[in-house]
Amino acid sequence: MRKEPANRISGKGLTVWRIHGVFYTLMVLVPAIAAIVLAYIFDGPVWIYIVSAAVPVLTGYLLIGLFPKIRWQRWRYEVRETEIELQHGLFIVKRTLVPMVRVQHVDTSQGPILRKYGLAGITVSTAATTHEIPALQMEEADDLRSRISGLARVAEDDV
Repeated sequence: MRKEPANRISGKGLTVWRIHGVFYTLMVLVPAIAAIVLAYIFDGPVWIYIVSAAVPVLTGYLLIGLFPKIRWQRWRYEVRETEIELQHGLFIVKRTLVPMVRVQHVDTSQGPILRKYGLAGITVSTAATTHEIPALQMEEADDLRSRISGLARVAEDDV
């Protein structure tokens, strides 16, 4: 088996994914608080209090602490003259090779949280699919977009 790709995404990507985890945890926390309030009003059983407190705590631990760290450690990419190699995954590690001759266009995208941290994502589109490299430094994302675009043109000319 080939060695894993050499490049990692920015360490700030870990922070961004943790912020996303906070938002998702808050979405779980609101119904949990509502369940606790309703159980208090209607003299509900004790297990409702326990479950309503445990679910947001467990969700927070997984979505803020554990999953972003594993996701960041696994995310790697490498751009070569003839292909782009991506490796990512949480429980199942997926490795993808995108031939340069298949690349149709390359985009950068940046939401408000990525912008705050000076990051951007790159989306590489082929006829069948799109592949994303998330959380790159802005300069790196711009350079990589230009490089992939240039290599894709060269690969297309060679065909």
